[in-house]
Amino acid sequence: MSKQRVLLLGVTGETGGSILQGLLGDPDSFDVEVLVRPSAADSPRIKELAERVVKVHAVDIASLPELVKTLVGIDVFISAIDPGSQLAQLNLATAAKEAGVKHFIPCAFTTVAPAGGIMTLRDEKEQVYQHIRKLYLPYTVIDVGYWYQLSFPALPSGRVDYASVAPRLTIHGDGNMPTMLTDLRDIGPFVALIIKDPRTLNRFVIAYGDVLSENETFHIMEDLSGEKINRVHISIEELLASRARAAAALKADPPKAGARMVASGENYKYSKYVRGDNTPEHAQYLGYLDARELYPEFKPRSFTDFVCELLAGKVPKAYASRAEEIKKFRHD
Repeated sequence: MSKQRVLLLGVTGETGGSILQGLLGDPDSFDVEVLVRPSAADSPRIKELAERVVKVHAVDIASLPELVKTLVGIDVFISAIDPGSQLAQLNLATAAKEAGVKHFIPCAFTTVAPAGGIMTLRDEKEQVYQHIRKLYLPYTVIDVGYWYQLSFPALPSGRVDYASVAPRLTIHGDGNMPTMLTDLRDIGPFVALIIKDPRTLNRFVIAYGDVLSENETFHIMEDLSGEKINRVHISIEELLASRARAAAALKADPPKAGARMVASGENYKYSKYVRGDNTPEHAQYLGYLDARELYPEFKPRSFTDFVCELLAGKVPKAYASRAEEIKKFRHD
């Protein structure tokens, strides 16, 4: 089988970085190229990446002619664009169709939830998915649950604070709602498997490492660390009120990045802990293929595996370059 020519957008982000590692880990299957904005082309990170990939394309993604020219000959296009730029993918999909791209992977990579007023981010993604379908552009939507890296509780000793974006001690409701969780580092290997598999063409796929409630994640941390965590309980009523306040703040000032981040966080909590959307059962109902069933040979890290690494000081911090910015707006 000949190698696929893959073009990846969003390589400097957390998800894009994981995908890059997954693709580069399978050099017999992929020739990897990256797409960056012209403003980022001369950054040290991109210059370093240029030594590891076949080619770096610096292109204005708002320019349809430039995109079409760049995408000609690409087999698989993967978008890991930032959350605030989801609708920029409308132009990317149009260009991919004109250029004859064989497989378009839009920026999904989130928790499972139906569209329609539950999560603004999910609704923006749905606009992209509908546009792809109108174009009859071959696609695969890949969702991944919620990261382990954002799901572990803090310990009284502070020994895992080195990897924490914002220390969390909160239990929502009774804490028993299960949710799919994934190690950020496993997203890339999952993607590499999925884009090679013809069974996933024009389908939604869910990839995850574990299914746990908040109570279970806290118990695992306590059992493995030997420390007792003092929980902060937030009722469902408080969560709903907080979500309503965040929505009102965003409506009052839509362009404000902080308001958008807070509202997005509240929507995630509502979907995961009130509605319970992010489960394998709901994914199956919504028509997802389960990557755990498709690729039994791949063993993603369990949350217990992750915590063992975390306690050993071996887990890289997510959003390390943006930690202070995110910490200001994250209230778990």
